Amino acid sequence: GWSGPYGEFFLSWYSQMLLDHGERVLLAASSVFRESALPASAVKLSVKVAGIHWHYGTRSHAPELTAGYYNTRGRDGYLPVARMLGRHGAVLNFTCVEMRDHEQPGEAQCGPEPLVRQVGLAARLAGVPLAGENALPRYDETAHDQIVRTAVVGADGVGEEMMCAFTYLRMRPELFQPDNWRRFVAFVKRMGEGRGGERCREQVEREAEQFAGATQPLVQEAAVAPSG
Repeated sequence: GWSGPYGEFFLSWYSQMLLDHGERVLLAASSVFRESALPASAVKLSVKVAGIHWHYGTRSHAPELTAGYYNTRGRDGYLPVARMLGRHGAVLNFTCVEMRDHEQPGEAQCGPEPLVRQVGLAARLAGVPLAGENALPRYDETAHDQIVRTAVVGADGVGEEMMCAFTYLRMRPELFQPDNWRRFVAFVKRMGEGRGGERCREQVEREAEQFAGATQPLVQEAAVAPSG
């Protein structure tokens, strides 16, 4: 089985293949930019690490093992990845930042929240900047709150560093519907203020309402463009 001697041998070899692949890709990417006329500070490499949160509540974490992340209940599979990225000065970009455990199907034993915390800790221990993104298109305040809580405040609310960047997915026509746009404007304002944003939610909502109204003509134009 996966926890026996041969399982440990195979999974160690298999996960090392993924790490070696990452090394080769980053070396190749770094060499391209080194040979260009761009200054070194002009380009920042970022590596997307998959957020495989289903069956996270099991001992084996079989889906992660299948993908090459040797992460089980007794073994941290993300610290080696973070350290590999650190050797090349790359950012660790992780997903499922908007997800909460209780929103997932119970039979899948999903754990997006502890997974995000584990990856964030690995990045911090390796001294690697952490970036994030949402896995699914979400336009509701519940998802926005979870993103702010994770990316700006920190997954446990205290003592954690903020993410260095966040990518919002995605620009669909639904985003430009009036209610969704107003919520998105308020979300962006909260993200932009970072930990210093201690203003009351009502004030942020009022400012978002004003901005959403002022930008309505542009929003209507943008809403047509993606479907054209």
